[in-house]
Order: sequence, then structure tokens, then C-alpha cells
Amino acid sequence: MNDTLSNTQQSRETIECDVLIVGAGPAGLSAALKLKLQANDAGKELSIIVLDKGAEPGSHILSGAVMDPRALNELIPDWQERGAPIKQPVTQDKLLLLTNEKCINLPDALIPDNFRNHGNFIVSLGNLIKWLAGQAETSGVDIYAGFSATEILYDQDTNIIGVVTGDMGRHRDGSKKEGFQSGIEILAKYTIFAEGARGSLAKELIKKFHLDTGKAPQSFSIGIKELWEVPSDQSHPGLVIHTTGWPLDKESFGGGFLYHLNDNKIALGLVVGLDYSNPWLSPFQEMQRLKTHPSIRKYIDRGKRIGYGARAINNGGIASMPDPCLPGGLLIGCNAGTLNASRIKGIHTAIKSGMIAADAIFNALLDNRKNDILTEYQTLLRQSWLWQELENGSNFKPWFKKGRVIGFIMTGIEHWLLPRMGIKKIPWRIKNNRPDNITLQPANKSQKKLYDKPDGKLTFDILSSVYLSNTWHDDDQPVHLKISDQNIPISINLDIYGGPEERYCPAGVYEFLQDSETQNMRLQINSQNCIHCKVCDIKDPKQNITWTTPEGGNGPNYTGM
Repeated sequence: MNDTLSNTQQSRETIECDVLIVGAGPAGLSAALKLKLQANDAGKELSIIVLDKGAEPGSHILSGAVMDPRALNELIPDWQERGAPIKQPVTQDKLLLLTNEKCINLPDALIPDNFRNHGNFIVSLGNLIKWLAGQAETSGVDIYAGFSATEILYDQDTNIIGVVTGDMGRHRDGSKKEGFQSGIEILAKYTIFAEGARGSLAKELIKKFHLDTGKAPQSFSIGIKELWEVPSDQSHPGLVIHTTGWPLDKESFGGGFLYHLNDNKIALGLVVGLDYSNPWLSPFQEMQRLKTHPSIRKYIDRGKRIGYGARAINNGGIASMPDPCLPGGLLIGCNAGTLNASRIKGIHTAIKSGMIAADAIFNALLDNRKNDILTEYQTLLRQSWLWQELENGSNFKPWFKKGRVIGFIMTGIEHWLLPRMGIKKIPWRIKNNRPDNITLQPANKSQKKLYDKPDGKLTFDILSSVYLSNTWHDDDQPVHLKISDQNIPISINLDIYGGPEERYCPAGVYEFLQDSETQNMRLQINSQNCIHCKVCDIKDPKQNITWTTPEGGNGPNYTGM
């Protein structure tokens, strides 16, 4: 990261705007649209640029997803009339407690309120983002798809003044190809970082400005999703199923989901907390096991898998949220940790955080301010329904860190018993106390997990799965997965933990191979497989792997996910 504008001045094109937003997800697009609508209503000229590293808005977007429409109702009250791709209301909730062969269907009267979805919709977030991007562009927002933000620009007082987009056309060794294009400097009065969970620029900002001082460590999960097309008699549009228990062990946080969309499609997935301790665990393989359970298999065994993807999810709650206010910028959405883990929802919270950011920035621009700290964002956030919701959901994962039984009991108390006693605010708060990268036990002290070979019909291998993500990277570009110490993958990760990166990566990026000449083991990085989930950046025991953005437009190209 370059610390001053003078250090970054090269032969680059420069673009200036009023507000720059990094990331065209629900938070970033909502901030852009709300800002532009406010400016248009006030008769003000306001230039807004949104950068997105995907080839088009929505191509890097992955979510379950069941959406609470509350925030979208505020942002675009007539979204139905405008043709938003939100068609399937939830018609039924099921919460299943699984053992390896049996299933307990929790009676409806006992389902905690956080798992109830009356009034919500089952959606493809990728499709929703494409539509939302269209709404933003119609209002006058400029969206630059296929442009990754790689550097943050500062003035001499360390105020954020913009970003630099990534170079296009470098060989693997960093040298310039024919047709090389240097990155663009985009300067703005305010910059919003809406990169999603574990944003690469946000990670740098949190460290540089000590935004996590006094905060609990952030906690993450990996969400692995498949999209299935099934015969009409296996499709139950509007049915939402959540599972807990098997295939995960009693000490691992997580659960499954199965959402019946319209058009005979089913979104199926597994969430696994990245604080798991057994280095032999493979979230991908646990997902494949989930599908073999009779209560899941019966919905998909005559269907066809048509989509695959994975993404890190932040679920540490309010206690783990970094300070979102920066000199000249803001962290919003999942970049700031606004997902409500207790409800398994982050779309409406991301949208609302973007709207609040728009309010804070618009008022600052009206006062002719720029590049200062927007403390009013924090004030508006704490006054909103979003903050109240996050307060009531923040204990969810920390309770499960104490074991599944305690997690069940306390979830029942907080989200079933207390509401029925008329207590709307949970009177206690617990926090995460360990980052996810230090939770692994040595491999020789952990039970080795043996997974069945895939059958190619219900269960699959990683490479055939990555194929369905439509992932593409130019092989002849600098590797975007940076290893700080080349000795650690062998001397620590392989020798002590059995090479966990081979298993926590859901895309087959990391392989331990024997060198044909020296016979020594080495780590091979198949960066072309990367689906941008960010799990390696989170789970590596020594934080030796840094995920950075590849060339813009590279990566997955999700469809309908």
C-alpha cells in the first residue's frame, strides 16, 4: 500500500468523482443508488463510481439465499412493479436435527424466532444484484465492472483519497505483456469499501488504522452452495429447510440449508465455522456427505447439479465489528461484519448499511466536506433497526463455540423463550475470544477423516465442481495468492497440521506434491482454480497466505447463484 499520493504518481490515467465505491454487492450498490436518488431529488450533481472485480455485476456474488425485504422496501418501495427478480415467498419452515441416519423434525411451535421466515423471499442474490445494478445505472451511477481495486491512495495527512485499479497485461513474472495497461487512479471525496467478507483492502485498513483495537477477533464460516434442477414432483416452491447436527461433529459450528426456488430449482448448501479444530476436516467433503442423508437425498436424487460455489461469511457479531469510520472512507456490509448469523441473513443488513452510509456522506457533501472521518455514520448506524437486530443476534456463534448442546439451549432461550416473556433485548453479551487461524489441533492428535469416493450423480469431486462455477484466470499473470514465508507450508502446515490447505480450500487450489528431483515435498498453488472464497486468507495457521485481487474480470462467473 502506498502512503501518499506523491508516491503513487506514475504514468496512470486519473479519474475524479465525488464518491467511489469498491464492490458492487448489495451494500455497495444500495449506497450508490441511495446517494444518487438523494442528489437527484435535491437537484445536485453527484458523480458516483462503483468498481467491481467481476466480469459483470453479480458474477462474483454467492448467497443462499433467503432475503428479508425490509431494507429493500425502504430503498425501492416499488421494487415489485420495477420487475425485481424476487418471485418466491417462503411458504414453510423446517428445522431438522440430523444424526447419521435419522432426522428429528422440530415441531413448528418450538422453532426459534430467528429461524422463522414468514414474509421473506427465496432469491438468487446474483440475479438480484444484476437488477439492482441496472437500477443504479438508470439513476446515473457509473459501474466499472472488471476493474479490481489493488491499492489505496492517501494524501500527506493519511486521509483516503481514492484507489488504484489493477494493472492489466503482466506476465507471471511481473513483466509487461504487449498491450499492457496500467491501473487507473480514481480520486474521490469519499471512498466506501464494500468488498464483502474479508475484503483485501479492508484487511489493510483495519491493520493500518487499528480499527479492531478493543474488539473481539472476527469469526468466519465457509458457505458452500450447489444449485440443483429437479423434477417437478421433487420441487416444493417456498419450502425452507435448515439442518443442524450431522455430518459435522459436536464441536464444529455449522449447518445445512435447502431452499426450494421456483422453476424446479433447489439451492443446497452447508455452512461450516472456520474455528473447527480437526485439520483433517474438509468442508467440501462434509457438504457432499450432507446430500447422502435420506432427509436431503429425497429432494435431489433424480435431479441435476447445475451450479457450485463457495464464499467466506463473517459471523462474529457486533463485538467483532471493526470501527467502520475512516479518514475519507467507510467500511460497510459484510466488509464491516453486518451479517446476522443468528438469522442466517446478510442481504438486508448489507443494504441497510449502504443506505446509512449514503445518508452520512450526502450530508457531509452538502456541507462541502471531503476526506474526513464520517463519525455520523456510526451514530446513524447505532440509531437504526439494523443495530438493534445485530445486538440481538450477536451471541449466536459465540454460544456454539462452547459446544452444540450449549448453543442449542442458549439459542432457544434467546430466540424463543425471552421473546415469549416480552423481553425484546437480550440482557447479556458474549464474545468470540480466538481468531479462526489458531484453533487447529496437531494432525497426530486429531481423528483422521476418511471420505467416500464421489458417485458422480449425488456426490462429486472438487474439480468437476469448480467447472460449474465458470471460473477462469489467465494463467500467465502474477499469482494472486501470496506466500510470505516459503518454508511454513512444509515445516509447519504439512509437518504439524497435515497440510490443511488441501482440505479447507473448496476449489483444489493447494496441493502438496513430491518434487521429482529432490524428492522433497512442496506446495503447488493452482491459482487458476480460485473461486475467491478468501478462506485461505482466514484459516492458514500462521497467516502466511494473503489473498489479493487477480486481474479484473478473472475468477468465477456465477449464474443464478
